[in-house]
Amino acid sequence: QVQLVESGGGLVQPGGSLRLSCAASGTIFNIYAMGWYRQAPGKQRELVAAISRGGSLNYADSVKGRFTISRDNAKNTVYLQMNSLKPEDTAVYYCTAQQTIFSRPLYWGQGTQVTVSS
Repeated sequence: QVQLVESGGGLVQPGGSLRLSCAASGTIFNIYAMGWYRQAPGKQRELVAAISRGGSLNYADSVKGRFTISRDNAKNTVYLQMNSLKPEDTAVYYCTAQQTIFSRPLYWGQGTQVTVSS
């Protein structure tokens, strides 16, 4: 069974940091690239970052230099470290699995809310 389970969302002040985690079933993690998407109210879902099995990276321009995606293959877990958060980063963040770091997602997690507000 395909499972992607996110955690780590919450409320943070502008300029603060959060780390999201996504635990994936072993079958997914060993085959696919992993990613994070987000959807803000009234907007379409958009790519935040993706990482291949070999560690190749793809970031949205809006988060470059602030967010870092990484994966722990021993724990079947992918992380998104978010620093210097801005109010416009407020969204539901989804963990995804896809063929490559440039592909559309094949699988989605349930999402975790990130709110950046003072």
